[in-house]
Amino acid sequence: MRRRIMARSTLARVGLAAALAIVYVTSVAIGSEKSASAMATAAKAWLASLTAEQREQAAMPFDAADRTAWHYVPNEMFPRKGVTLGTMTDSQRALARELLKTGMSQRGYMTTEQIMELEKVLQVIEGDKRRFPRDPGAYALAVFGTPGGSSPWGWRFVGHHISFHFTIVGGRTVGNTPTFLGANPAEVREGPQKGQRTLAAEEDAARALLDALDSSERSVAIVQATAPNEMLTENRTAVDPLSPIGIKASAMNPPQRDLLKKLIEVYTGYMTADIASDRMEKVQKAGLENVAFAWAGETERGKKHYYRIQGPTFLVEYDNSQNDGNHIHSVWRDFNGDFGRDLLREHLQAFPH
Repeated sequence: MRRRIMARSTLARVGLAAALAIVYVTSVAIGSEKSASAMATAAKAWLASLTAEQREQAAMPFDAADRTAWHYVPNEMFPRKGVTLGTMTDSQRALARELLKTGMSQRGYMTTEQIMELEKVLQVIEGDKRRFPRDPGAYALAVFGTPGGSSPWGWRFVGHHISFHFTIVGGRTVGNTPTFLGANPAEVREGPQKGQRTLAAEEDAARALLDALDSSERSVAIVQATAPNEMLTENRTAVDPLSPIGIKASAMNPPQRDLLKKLIEVYTGYMTADIASDRMEKVQKAGLENVAFAWAGETERGKKHYYRIQGPTFLVEYDNSQNDGNHIHSVWRDFNGDFGRDLLREHLQAFPH
């Protein structure tokens, strides 16, 4: 009798583990398997091209504390580990860029290149009085863990105004937050690149939504007359939901909700199609009607302004208050999924180590 009970208990445990495995496989973002595979191939190729000294800088354990350390300020204020583009050979840089393209859409990749090129613009604007070197080669690539296989691994590309973080779990799912992009100047106002607005879509899509609101709706959406000096979450490793302010999608009419969705897609659209689809699916699953849009600051173009989009699972912050409203910081945060935390939890539940 005791043996039968023990056997049933063992079968129950096995059944539970199998059920968890099924839940894991069916509930996570299987659509990103294509990108996960491409990332592993590209990361291996890039690592193989490095010298022994470079590999020591580029490759870190997956559980390294540095994996979740991030910032968007210049390297002189927050040194980054990894191998910088400026210290790579031409062939290594080409392989590094191939890795970037496995996680970014064409628009995301081109925007990243433009942000790095803005360092040259700052060199000219700031001249000899600049505080920092403003080096477009000072962007670092690093890999955490072993690319490929079933064990979690990740990679990141970081530097001034760029912070991309990818976590690959089970060889098939990709977590990709926090995602930060910034632009200084937001609009180039002199020189050969005059008129260039690197993050124009972030501002224009938000203004389209704001302009579509009537006066009573705008009074709900505009939460204060002055913009904060910085994103409220700054460079925290993990974030909690901010105060629930602004106008919710449930209070919008269908055309307004479509504009809100298009604004969210500006941010998801920086990733490859499968990753972007996974991210948008999470937003929809939690309910687009639960997403709120809040604006702070002036509404006139060229003036200081801020907005945020917050849903049950995510937060987007956009701030353009520095340099008298010509310096953008923008970020996407997942409350439970930054640095792949949600995927890692599901993985450990399904496949205990």
